Amino acid sequence: MRNSPKKIAVLTLGCSKNTTDSESLLAQFKASSGFEISSPDIADILIINTCGFIEDAKQESINTILGAVGLKKDGPLKKVYVMGCLSERYKSDLETEMPEVDGYFGVQDLPNILNSVGALYREDILGERELLTPKHYAYLKISEGCDHPCSFCAIPLIRGKFRSKPMADVLSEAKRLKEKDVKELNLIAQDTTYYGSDLYGKKTLADLLCRLSDLDFTWIRLLYTYPSQFPLDILPVIQKRENICNYLDLPLQHIHDDMLRSMKRGITKRQTLELIERIRNEIPDIRLRSTFIVGYPNETEAIFEELCRFVEETKFDRLGCFTYSHEEDTSAFELPDNVSPIKKTERQETLMGIQEVISAQKNQAMIGSTIRVLIDRFEGDFAIGRTEFDAPDVDNEVLIKVNKDHRIEAGQFYNTKIIDSEPFDLIGQIVDKS
Repeated sequence: MRNSPKKIAVLTLGCSKNTTDSESLLAQFKASSGFEISSPDIADILIINTCGFIEDAKQESINTILGAVGLKKDGPLKKVYVMGCLSERYKSDLETEMPEVDGYFGVQDLPNILNSVGALYREDILGERELLTPKHYAYLKISEGCDHPCSFCAIPLIRGKFRSKPMADVLSEAKRLKEKDVKELNLIAQDTTYYGSDLYGKKTLADLLCRLSDLDFTWIRLLYTYPSQFPLDILPVIQKRENICNYLDLPLQHIHDDMLRSMKRGITKRQTLELIERIRNEIPDIRLRSTFIVGYPNETEAIFEELCRFVEETKFDRLGCFTYSHEEDTSAFELPDNVSPIKKTERQETLMGIQEVISAQKNQAMIGSTIRVLIDRFEGDFAIGRTEFDAPDVDNEVLIKVNKDHRIEAGQFYNTKIIDSEPFDLIGQIVDKS
């Protein structure tokens, strides 16, 4: 009798870059005989793809590992493996503290993970992925690692120096996603704007965007664009190409010159203001998303107030805010972590409170307009969708009451009239299929 296939599951924590790594791993397992992709609750083998970026993410990863070890001890789970950023950064510590785990692997250990569980690593299917996102959208990682010296960031320690994926490989992977009927392509990297500088001697993101646009995805979205030495040649491409979303994710982290200098961001307040003005002038319908860090060492009340004024005046369309995490082996770790946890949280709530007012005003101005919406999923009596101005998981959503007059499908586009709004969401009504 043939042996039953091993049920294997991959549990992914952290960012979308981890998601693409897990998808590549699952594609390898799908192509290997003797394995069946499963859910974590009934798996024989569980692989946890961890995040090790900031303290909260590290703690979530550790708690997840401990929970899996408990299942291995008391339940049907037979093997637990750990991969990803936390394992890359703290492998020796983890092996000492949690020896019950059957193996720890870093961020570039795909062949070793497969070999450890008895699967065959196949180079011929590199670029193939088993999507963990809804089938109508996907992330496409165009590079690995980072060369920027940001003082607070451990990513270069974890993922190494910047390495562009060859353009032919990016386009090949994109074509495979297109064949899977992916409609929305979200470009990701530690810094998407640096693309091509190592391989081709210059930044070639504009060229890549044009070539991807020619593949006829409905939406192409650009995430994680670094503000310093921003490649301005991408702006006319975004403006002219209809299937490239009028959306830009521009993580600024702060605006005060003392903070930017200490953070080693390579940009000043004046240069930041000039860049935002240039982007908005060249793409009048652009929606700008940014993220900020509060509670960085030596951030005084006056410095924080300047950040608040900047956010109030700039009126970003989307915004995220993180409290500073004091990470060992980063250059900021040498500075005093002298903003209390309570004060960090208060500043985060204050900044997001400012953004809530801005977002509420912008959403209210949308009432009465009709806009194209991509349906992601259903929750109760509502279809949940997004506009081209909203990235998955992090931005606003459109809530549409399901009724018998319209048969709504996930993964389809609909012209939707906005009939009401909330601070971070829109309420819509289907007009017709787009």
